[in-house]
Amino acid sequence: MTTEGNTQIAPEGVHRGGEKKSRLFLFLVGIAVVLVIVGIFTLLQRREQYNALAKETEKLAVPTVAVIHPTVEPAQEDLVLPSTLQAYVESPIYARTSGYLKKWYHDIGTHVKQGELLADIDTPEVDQQLYQARADLGTAQANENLSRITATRYEELIKTDGVSKQEVDNAVGDYAAKRAAVASAQANVRRLEELESFKHIYAPFSGVITRRNVDTGNLINAGNGGSAQELFVLAATDPIRAYVSVPEVYAASIHPGLGAYLELTQFPGEKFQAKIARTADAIDLASRTLNTEVDVPNKTGQLLPGGYAQVHLLVGVTGTRLQVPVNALLFRAEGLRAVVIDANHRTHLQQLAIGRDYGTSLEVLQGLRADDWIVLNPPDSLDEGVQVNVKEPPKAGPGAPGNGAAPPPGNVPPTTNGRSAQGEKK
Repeated sequence: MTTEGNTQIAPEGVHRGGEKKSRLFLFLVGIAVVLVIVGIFTLLQRREQYNALAKETEKLAVPTVAVIHPTVEPAQEDLVLPSTLQAYVESPIYARTSGYLKKWYHDIGTHVKQGELLADIDTPEVDQQLYQARADLGTAQANENLSRITATRYEELIKTDGVSKQEVDNAVGDYAAKRAAVASAQANVRRLEELESFKHIYAPFSGVITRRNVDTGNLINAGNGGSAQELFVLAATDPIRAYVSVPEVYAASIHPGLGAYLELTQFPGEKFQAKIARTADAIDLASRTLNTEVDVPNKTGQLLPGGYAQVHLLVGVTGTRLQVPVNALLFRAEGLRAVVIDANHRTHLQQLAIGRDYGTSLEVLQGLRADDWIVLNPPDSLDEGVQVNVKEPPKAGPGAPGNGAAPPPGNVPPTTNGRSAQGEKK
């Protein structure tokens, strides 16, 4: 019975040992499967990260630019140009004789008439030279008188053969030489008298003194050399003139006699009537403009030389005119350029014809359309045909020229990845 019992128990133990080995094997296989799955998941995750990094790098490699539309200028009936007022006649006044300034009679801002005394110069050296010249003239006149008497006597004596013909000729020749000496002495006296008169400085025309560069006791040098070059600066301001640079496209409409008026910020709402006096009749090659002079009556003296004014020329300007801000332009050696974005989001350097300069913006006569997208603050690295991303322009206050106000979302060109700039910003 024992043998039979043992033979029955042995197979059961073997069976249990096999189950344990099977469980261990399955456990190990499960761990291996889990590790393989974790490894595959990790590899897939890293691959996705690498792809995302590659896409981000590719995206960042394309520059992103802000774009705006050119601003359409409001319609108006006249051509407005900036200008600086100038005196109709302005002249520095110099001394024609040397000496010390004795006294000046008018200071800056004084209105003087033509021929009015402005200053006196003390000229002791010229005074003494004049005294000497007058004494030399008296000596020459006395010698001339004696020579004339001698020549007259010899001419009477030759009739009685009291003197020889040679002596008469000598006396007559001496008289002629003495007369020439008198004429020379008289010319010298007149020269010094003219210098003497220059010690009184008179106004050459009616106007206002805008500058006084000397004071009592200053050493005055004749002419325009030396330390004190000019004594006064005198300006005639009625009428007053303004020079404007008319763009070449409007040059055909400009002619003498055309009506105009001036506006100044210090006189809001007031218009100073004027007329075009003359033009240069030639286009300046550097600026492609026509230099034009506008004369303005200035009886009251309200308009001052050097003041800034807006000149309105009544030429009946028509057509669409555009403005762009100066920070939307590229300054290249070949001229001004604007970076225009096409439908494929590639850049094009557009050549421009510039009209008026408003300081923060410029008038564009040729080269752009109102619906063109131009790059704001373009970097110098931008070149022809560069692929870019486009973002919505910054919003600005209404009415500002060239402010590039944000258009409706539907008008914003899509970026290179298919999403609109509006959606990308969100």
